[in-house]
Order: sequence, then structure tokens, then C-alpha cells
Amino acid sequence: MAVGSRSELIIGTRGSALARAQAAWVREQLTRLYPECPCSIREIKTTGDRWGDVALSSIEGKGIFVKELEEALLAGEIHLAVHSIKDLPSQLPDGLVLGAITVREDPRDVWISRAGRSLAAVPAGARIGTSSLRRRAQLLNWRRDLVVENLRGNLDTRLRKLEADDWQGIVVAKAGLLRLGLAGRITEVLPLGLMVPAAGQGALGIEVRGDNAAVKEMVAKLNHPPSAAAVRAERAFLKAIGGGCRVPVGCLAEVRGDQIQAVAVVADPEGQKLLRAQREGSISQPEALGKELAQQMLDQGASQILAACRF
Repeated sequence: MAVGSRSELIIGTRGSALARAQAAWVREQLTRLYPECPCSIREIKTTGDRWGDVALSSIEGKGIFVKELEEALLAGEIHLAVHSIKDLPSQLPDGLVLGAITVREDPRDVWISRAGRSLAAVPAGARIGTSSLRRRAQLLNWRRDLVVENLRGNLDTRLRKLEADDWQGIVVAKAGLLRLGLAGRITEVLPLGLMVPAAGQGALGIEVRGDNAAVKEMVAKLNHPPSAAAVRAERAFLKAIGGGCRVPVGCLAEVRGDQIQAVAVVADPEGQKLLRAQREGSISQPEALGKELAQQMLDQGASQILAACRF
């Protein structure tokens, strides 16, 4: 199948091991569905990759892991971009659309210990590595005696740093470990009562040009309706609350029959104040559920916490 003026479908991705694995999975699915259309993968370095040792909260701007991929899409250099959807801002650039949300991996966060001990068993003053303010805030809200430090880099880099530095352990997303075949590294899966994941965590978003009907039709076959409904609720929550990687906000929606159950947290970076809310709504109106959950949080005082986080 020709795609526009090309005979090859070009998939854009970041260059990390995890990003390449995600793009390879998408290529495999598309090749299975469309064996007559060859697919190739093009790696593109993003702003977030170039500033790999800088805390995410200190990098200006949104979409630091997607901007260059979106520019390549708009320029016609690639036909689709594969993202960890938690990295994709809720507002897409003009001309681009979300063509599919794929079947979701386990969205929870996990604890990886150097010594194999549980997170609850680490001593007071233990050094914990994590890349997100969301994880930091929830860890400190749970245990004020921990020392939570910034740990940037791709997943494989973070795992190497764990072995090389003096951390007791690190907190990362379970989905990435599963996709890289590293489930054996997990010490424990963190319960939602302790750690609510980032909106969209565990799901892939495939971004395409809005005017490329052929690619949109192809990519749509990879959309997984239950995962898409849950993620749409989470992204609607994030947009309404005004969250992102620079503020400690978590949200997880799960489909239960014809209903979606959602939980969210908003906290200050030091974990001194943490708000939690839950809500249930129809699977047919995920965005409405997300907006209602956000309003519930705002009514509890989330806007004051978020305002103090934006520096």
C-alpha cells in the first residue's frame, strides 16, 4: 500500500532502548495487518533526551519528549510517531491527531531494590532515586524519613545508575520493564494507596497528520477501546487540572464493565500536603469523568498546591 507519495511507512521514535522496543512493537503490528506495506523506524533525538541529566521540573516548555517528533511529522519526514502517551501534552499541535491508543500494559509503578528488600523495610535516611516529582511527592508523603533524589536518564540508564551509585533502590514504571523483558528486576509493585501513576502511564499513543487519511485508517486498527477510554479520562483530568511533568499529579482510570473508575492525587513536591479523590462514570463519556474528577480536586484546594509548584 502506498502511503501518500511513498511506498514505505516511516515510524518516528526516540532513540532509547524502551522507545525502540515500543516502535518495533508498532511496526510488528502494522506489518501483520499490512504485509504489503514495508515499515521502517527512524530515530529522532528530542529536547528531553538532550538534557538527560537535568531534572524534568527544571526544563522549560511542554512536550520535551515529543516536539522534534511532531516537527518531523508536520514536515512529512515520518508518517507516524510512537509515544509513551504520558509524555504527550493534552493539546496537540494544529494538523496532528492521536490516531490510536494501544492496548495498555500494567500502569503501576514498581520498586527496584539493590538488596532485594521491600520499600517499607529500607532504613531511615535511605536514598531513593526517581525521575518524577509525582513519585517524589507520594514517597515523602508516605515516609518523611526518606531521601528522594533526582534520577534522570532512559530506563536502561537508570538501572545502570542504581548499580553504580549508593541508592537503596529506584522507583520506575512497570510497563517499561515488561516491554524490555526485565520483569525479573522488580522487587515489588507499589499499591495505588501509596503511588498513583502518571496519566497515560503504560499506554502508547500513535500520533499522525490529520490530513493523511491512509495512515489514519491504518493506525486506527491498533486502537484498543478500553485502554483508549481510560486514557482519555486521565488526559481530560490532566488538562482540566493544569498538570504535567513539572507538577506532582497522578491519575489512573480503569474500565469496569460499562463504567470507568478513576483515582487522582495532587501533592506538593515535598509531600507535606496530598489530596486524593475518586470518581466513577460511564465508559461512553470518559472526558466528562476526567473533568468532573479535576473539579473535585480543585474544590478540595488543588489549585493552591499547583500554583505553588509552578516556578
